[in-house]
Amino acid sequence: MTRAATVERKTNETDIHVAINLAGSGTYNVQTGIGFFNHMLTQTIRHGFLDAEIISSGDIHVDCHHLVEDTGIVLGQAFAKALGSKDGAHRYGSAIVPMEDALALCAVDLSGRPYLFFDCHFTLHKLGDLDTEMIEEFFRAFCLNAGVNLHIKMLAGKNNHHMAEAIFKAFGQAIEQAVTVDPRIVGARSTKGIL
Repeated sequence: MTRAATVERKTNETDIHVAINLAGSGTYNVQTGIGFFNHMLTQTIRHGFLDAEIISSGDIHVDCHHLVEDTGIVLGQAFAKALGSKDGAHRYGSAIVPMEDALALCAVDLSGRPYLFFDCHFTLHKLGDLDTEMIEEFFRAFCLNAGVNLHIKMLAGKNNHHMAEAIFKAFGQAIEQAVTVDPRIVGARSTKGIL
């Protein structure tokens, strides 16, 4: 079963290329022009055992909003395309990840019904060149385009870098669990017979 996809999206504001393999080993090539965003995306890829290439460019001379949101859009589209019918997939995944003072919870359901619950209150407006408010917008864009239900909750934390990194690591681990194929699951893991 092929669990890989490539999606490209070009607008007047951004140019995004994403290639993803859900059955990877954690290799990555991430170039967004926003150093801290690169750092976060590589955490998700590495901890999610994905293989991914994410090349994004855009109007970051304005601010980071368009590029971060559009990267979430294209990553979500590529994820959905690579996942396909979801037959045999665990469907659910969750992780609680500590990083020093920070403790992040992430739970995902590949339900086909997009929803984001995000409960993390950063005390800084920026981490490097990434606006912290854009972390929630990135995940919202991903959910809407991937068709997943995602809950993210910061259980503890003072250091904003640690908080963000714990979130992206937990997201990767939850995704890895959810997409894992189990031979005991015939078709979709749902009484409806479809996800």
